[in-house]
Amino acid sequence: MKKRLLLPVLLLAITASAQHFTRRDSLQGGLRPERTSYDVQHYGLDITIDIDKKFIKGYNEIVFNTVTATSKIQVDLFENMKVDSIVYNKQKLTYKRDNDAVFITFPKKLEKGSEETIRFYYSGNPVIAKNAPWDGGFVFTKDGAGKPWVGVAVQGTGASLWYPVKDHQTDEPDRGATIKVAVPNGLMNVSNGRFTGSTDLKNGYTRWDWEVKNPINNYDITVNIADYAHIHDTQNGLDLDYYVLRANEEKAKKQFTQVKTMLQCFEQKFGPYPFREDGYKLVETPYLGMEHQSAVAYGNKYKMGYMGMDLSYTGLGNNFDYIIVHESGHEWFGNSITSKDIADMWIHEGFTTYSETVFVECTRSYDDALNYINGQRQNVQNDKPAVGIFGVNDEGSGDKYFKGALMINTLRSIVNDDNKWWKIIYDFSTTFKKKVIDTKDVTDFFNKQTGMNLTPIFNQYLRYTEIPILEMKLTAGNLEYRWKANEPNFAMPVDITVNGKIIRLNGTQTWQKQKTTAKSFSDVQVANLRFYIKVNTL
Repeated sequence: MKKRLLLPVLLLAITASAQHFTRRDSLQGGLRPERTSYDVQHYGLDITIDIDKKFIKGYNEIVFNTVTATSKIQVDLFENMKVDSIVYNKQKLTYKRDNDAVFITFPKKLEKGSEETIRFYYSGNPVIAKNAPWDGGFVFTKDGAGKPWVGVAVQGTGASLWYPVKDHQTDEPDRGATIKVAVPNGLMNVSNGRFTGSTDLKNGYTRWDWEVKNPINNYDITVNIADYAHIHDTQNGLDLDYYVLRANEEKAKKQFTQVKTMLQCFEQKFGPYPFREDGYKLVETPYLGMEHQSAVAYGNKYKMGYMGMDLSYTGLGNNFDYIIVHESGHEWFGNSITSKDIADMWIHEGFTTYSETVFVECTRSYDDALNYINGQRQNVQNDKPAVGIFGVNDEGSGDKYFKGALMINTLRSIVNDDNKWWKIIYDFSTTFKKKVIDTKDVTDFFNKQTGMNLTPIFNQYLRYTEIPILEMKLTAGNLEYRWKANEPNFAMPVDITVNGKIIRLNGTQTWQKQKTTAKSFSDVQVANLRFYIKVNTL
């Protein structure tokens, strides 16, 4: 999630901080042999959370396949958390810490193709978020009845903030995860996937067990602790489960009726819900929201729009619950389709922000959808490229949200055939379902499906700050036009209307001529609701 609307201070902070990179950033964002030598198959978390002391103790059992023969691997855990021991075949392993990286040495080289298991015991007080979900960390607060209410959100900051993990998006546990969390009696923990049972540990704590069958992003694994009420529903065989504060049960029953409308729209446009085996959940959290896979964090306070803020600039006002729609859209884009490096997080955020517009079109009209997405233009900063710097845990500009969505809307207008467009979007979502990809994979797919060379267009919008400028002038019965852009060989069609007639200009960076009946530019209208461009008339 990690954005959002009309937050210039946050955007400036992201811009400033992203320009300086440290060894810590390289250790978290890079792919060295100690990471690429193994492929995680399963995580098995078993922890106890002492809420009063804000303290975690337990282990993560990591099952992995050895990709290349190695005697050393890197697992990540924030420096402020203590490594208690790392056990392999009943033997404690030696390790060396370097910032948040833990380099573990085995007594002998692991053979290529072997499956291995380590149990990583740890403890400590995790980072407390100052303003979740904008910064990573735990939130320890209380509900209206004075009972503990705990959540965590770590996108961008890193899952290793609270548990030992291979903290890189290239590697999701192929066989999912189990999350067992013991919390004080009278409270419940809700994590990802299916509930598999609870156990009274007879020490004042009850352990709540959850299982995820699907691969899952590291930052999606979560805990949610509260005195929750449980609401169950289904849609077309998909389990819908909602965990909300008891005082909000009736509000939730009313507000969450939007879920079925959202799912119907997204399954039609993007394909079946990707994690049917794990079910779909909304879990009320003490922060705004996050796309935690199969346990979507919801903190929009049962208001329409974005925390009830006036979204009239979108042309719609507050007509739907933004958090339900946006964070659920991530189940397809971000959770199912995941970027290899967070530098390519536009794949998560651009497509998910576009999913809001898709929802508006599903529930209202195409014109309303155009107004909605163009209303978001005011949130684009054009401060730096949407694609970040690779290998250093850099998310790039906040423009990956709105500029990414506006680029996708522009691609639809370039295709100019809605039947073809929706098939491309559906096939994109299903072709890369549960896969880890990069920008080149996206570009290659769209090039192949459209039969066009869209690479310069992707590059211009994602790798430069400026958007393309259509320059036009009228000379002796001709409309002359060209593109002004940073990307070499940039070319893009654009539609204009001249005296009521729609004309498609296939512009390049070289001046071209088009016969015209226009006497002045008052006779010419550029379809700039459909294309995210600037227009200069000369």
